Amino acid sequence: MIVGIPKERRPNEKRVGLSPAGVQLLTERGHTCFVEDQAGRGAGFRNIKYENAGAKIAFSPEEIFGRADLLLKMARPMKNEIEWMRPNSAFASFLHLASSRQDKLELLLEKKITAIAYEQIEEADGDLPVLRPLSQIGGVMAAQTAARLLQNKWGGRGILLGLIPGVPPAEVVILGAGVSGTCAAQAFLGLGAHVTLLDNDMNALQVVADKLCGVVTMVSTPHNIERSTAYADVVVGAVLLSGERSPILVTRKMVRAMKPRSVILDISIDQGGCFETSRPTTHETPVYIEEEVTHYCVPNMAGVVARTATHAFVNAAMPYIIELADNGIAKAIESNPAIALATRAHLGQLRAQKK
Repeated sequence: MIVGIPKERRPNEKRVGLSPAGVQLLTERGHTCFVEDQAGRGAGFRNIKYENAGAKIAFSPEEIFGRADLLLKMARPMKNEIEWMRPNSAFASFLHLASSRQDKLELLLEKKITAIAYEQIEEADGDLPVLRPLSQIGGVMAAQTAARLLQNKWGGRGILLGLIPGVPPAEVVILGAGVSGTCAAQAFLGLGAHVTLLDNDMNALQVVADKLCGVVTMVSTPHNIERSTAYADVVVGAVLLSGERSPILVTRKMVRAMKPRSVILDISIDQGGCFETSRPTTHETPVYIEEEVTHYCVPNMAGVVARTATHAFVNAAMPYIIELADNGIAKAIESNPAIALATRAHLGQLRAQKK
């Protein structure tokens, strides 16, 4: 199979769809890999590393998109990238179709392009193995980002997260006890913050209570969300409904009742966000003020820790990428239920989500 690894074109997206180590695994199995010129630069992978792994360097986007049977990307393709793709070809990326524009969906279907969403590769036990490492990174980054935004220099309340004797720690509220929420709770706890985590799954709350001594757990109800956000210095939205838009859990009224110069980090923004006041931002302009609260709503948080994120992603995704390349797209979809669940468009049709 001909596999293409293009350069990511979204602003401040420095990750790349496959590392040189991943390319070597494919070329050793007889597949042909084309890597766009400087595609791995942001993650610290030079062209020579890809060439040593057996790849061929392509010097135009039209070449890389036009040659490939299977394109491997990180970010959802932009409209011009879909236009460059061959009809009946395939790509895999973090797709987040729930927040995608309708005109791009129509173009995918018109060209009969197969679209595989990494974030929806789901095993029989409900695990999302490819999304997991990126969710872990997002959770850890939430803590380091909040620590910065609480500083006066960034318009914050001038609060250190914790660990200073005689001074109460910052109050952090996390919505969602999934992978991102749990990793965020662990990171905030390590920095000395007082952490409250809410979820409507009692089993998930039990896991957090057993694993993270010191984290306060609460059932996620409108009353508890309103009460906890009112005293928070930081509120993290880490809610995921696979393949669906994130529910709005925090209303504008609740945001208005938060402390002035407190911080919201909406990790769920790539699925639409779980705050009524959220709107997507970029790494260039990551924050805005609304209702006197600082909002950080960057969809591709992991894009600025590109090397770590790419290595973590490849570790998780490689078995599925190899199966797609070795067996062919149609056979892989048919034989592997995890890949089938992640296939959002195929043969000109949108595929139904799992209920």
